[in-house]
Amino acid sequence: MHALASGKGWQASDVVCTAGVADRPFEEEHRNFCVAVVTNGTFRYRARQGTAMLTPGAILLGNPGTCYECGHEHGAGDRCISYHFSPAYMEQVVADTPGAKKLAFETARLPPLPALARLLAEAEAAREMADIEAFEELGLRIAGAAVASGMTPAARSPSRRDQKRVAEAVRRIEKDAVRPVSLAELASETATSPYHFLRSFRHVAGMTPYQFVLKTRLHRAAVRL
Repeated sequence: MHALASGKGWQASDVVCTAGVADRPFEEEHRNFCVAVVTNGTFRYRARQGTAMLTPGAILLGNPGTCYECGHEHGAGDRCISYHFSPAYMEQVVADTPGAKKLAFETARLPPLPALARLLAEAEAAREMADIEAFEELGLRIAGAAVASGMTPAARSPSRRDQKRVAEAVRRIEKDAVRPVSLAELASETATSPYHFLRSFRHVAGMTPYQFVLKTRLHRAAVRL
């Protein structure tokens, strides 16, 4: 397991499993919420929520304090981008997700879904490019997708206050796009949670804060040419 990035209440790791057909599954325990994106291989995952076969594009879901086993009867070399979130972190994500009420995953996995394909591709690209800045935002988006799995809440327009917050953040980024800035820092400056700020920013700006930073940098680089 290789640590990719971490912050308050979250950690992202690149997990490559070397267990194979001859290795017997053994019981482990989730210490925090686990949301793991499968990028290579297949394996069987058994947890309190049920048993599921994980394939590339699927998302493994784990609740803190619960035991689980992974079986590799189909071969070795499984690889995941694994996020671990503290209960307090996930509680805020649930609070900021329309329609979400329960702080616990009821299913063992999310199957590969076309709606999540682009998000998962971004996560894999960030891993391959060692793009540390991207993992905080990607983690929130993946956590939000996991919490909202199976839900289709009605779209809600950001309030005027949220629109103002996003406008201020846009100006801040445009003023100094070269300096690295975290999602947590932007949210703190607007007195909102990171997940709430991310959702509001995407709705208003049509892209995430990190995507806006990259767009601004690329635009200025093109202008200088």
